Amino acid sequence: MKHSSTQALLRYWNALRGDRSAPERNDVDPTEIRSVLIDTFILDVDRTGACDLRLVGDRTNCLFLKELKGTSFWDLWAEEDRDDLDLLLSTVLDEAMPVVAGARAAAYGRKPVDLELLILPLRHNGRTHSRMLGCLAPHSIPSWFGLLPTSPLGLGSMRALHPERCLDEAAHEWPENPMPPDLYEPFEGQLATRRGHLLVIDGDR
Repeated sequence: MKHSSTQALLRYWNALRGDRSAPERNDVDPTEIRSVLIDTFILDVDRTGACDLRLVGDRTNCLFLKELKGTSFWDLWAEEDRDDLDLLLSTVLDEAMPVVAGARAAAYGRKPVDLELLILPLRHNGRTHSRMLGCLAPHSIPSWFGLLPTSPLGLGSMRALHPERCLDEAAHEWPENPMPPDLYEPFEGQLATRRGHLLVIDGDR
C-alpha cells in the first residue's frame, strides 16, 4: 500500500474491529476519518449479489462527473475486469479479509491516472455479506480531472491482507499529505513553474 488515504482508513478499520473479523457499520464515525472522506465510500450488498454505492466521497463523484450514490459499483468498472472484481469482492465478503488493488482511470484521449483501491468488510446488525467500506484514492490529479468524466475504471493487481499483515500495514506511519509534490499536470502546451507549494501555470495574459 502506497497511498496515505488507504493507509489511514486501514488503521482506523483495524482499530475498530479489535478481536473481531470486521467492525459494525454503526461503529464507523465519519468525524474520525474526515481527512479521507473525500476518497471513501460504503457499499450495500443485497441477497442477490447486487452491490450499490450507499455513500460516496466527493473526489470519486468528481472523477465520474456525477453523483454516484445509489448506482451499481459494478458499473464503474470495465467489462473485461469484472471477473477479477467479482473475485476481489468475494474475498472481502466470504473471507472477511481486506483487499487492496491498483486501478486506472482515463478520460477519452487523455493521460490516465493511477489509483489505489482498498475494500474492507463490515458487519451490519451482526450480519456479514451486507456492507463494505472502501477507499479509491488517486496518486495524482491529472489536468482533465473535474472537466471530463473518466471512462470505466481498469482493475490492476490485487492482494488480500491477512490479519497479521493487516496489523503490519496499519501500524506503518505515512505522511499527512496523500499527494506527491508535483500534484497537478499543466494542460498540453502550457508552461508551469513551482513556487513553494504552489504550481503556477502560465495563462494567455
